[in-house]
Amino acid sequence: MEKQLSKKTKEIVLGFQINELTEALVYERIARFVKDKKDKETLLNIAKDERRHAEVWKSYTNEDVKPRMGQVRKWTLIARILGYTFALKKMESGEKGATKVYDEISKEIPEAKKISEDEDRHERELLNILDEERLKYVGSMVLGLSDALVELSGTLAGLTFALQNNKLIALSGLITGISATLSMGSSEYLSAKSDGEEKPFKSALYTGIAYVITVTLMILPYLLLPSSMFMVSLAIMLLTVVLIIAGFSYYVSVAKELSFKKRFFEMAGISLSVAAISFIIGILVKQFLGIDI
Repeated sequence: MEKQLSKKTKEIVLGFQINELTEALVYERIARFVKDKKDKETLLNIAKDERRHAEVWKSYTNEDVKPRMGQVRKWTLIARILGYTFALKKMESGEKGATKVYDEISKEIPEAKKISEDEDRHERELLNILDEERLKYVGSMVLGLSDALVELSGTLAGLTFALQNNKLIALSGLITGISATLSMGSSEYLSAKSDGEEKPFKSALYTGIAYVITVTLMILPYLLLPSSMFMVSLAIMLLTVVLIIAGFSYYVSVAKELSFKKRFFEMAGISLSVAAISFIIGILVKQFLGIDI
């Protein structure tokens, strides 16, 4: 016997049906390039659940629908670039507002509450056991990122007033940045090795990569702008620092479900404070030593 739905409910259920098929395909495609066997199995299990939910909705709509291929490609690409833990948790976070809708349609569709509970509990539990390798090294990335932001923002701010020449500031910053990258990488390697980590070289590599990317982005304005525009370069550099902190804080807050505001304001406060102090030191050094370049 065909199950009759109101027009409004049918539109909602059709949307759910499309979403379930779309997400099932996202999980299946991401599972193709996941190396960890347990994570691959977890993702395929979630995909099966999504397809099962879609079949439940189909029993009410009696319509065949197609997944949103644009969304499939979008989340698959994000997973390749930023990691599948980040992509999937971000994708699932978009469903938090659906609970009320499930409650509303449960009057016509008894299975809706069960599916809602399944989405809230089972899938979230499965996502939380994902063991993506890059997230094991978030600590190393934070170390490289935060050290580069604090050390180099301070150095560049101090050099900006002391040297007042973009080319000289960029040269000094590059030398400092490259030396600090090698120093941080080797320090992290020795630290990880002494702590008994299985892959100390990888910890050092993640630290070094985070450091060198940060250094490059911060020095770029000094390299690209004319020598006399050192104050503009300083402003762009400080804005870059804030954007890097915001981006990384957001990534970690989604992937590891931590507070974005706390992490962002803490890192931004330290980096900008050091930059301000170093800028003042640059002024004092130039004034009292009487150096004119």
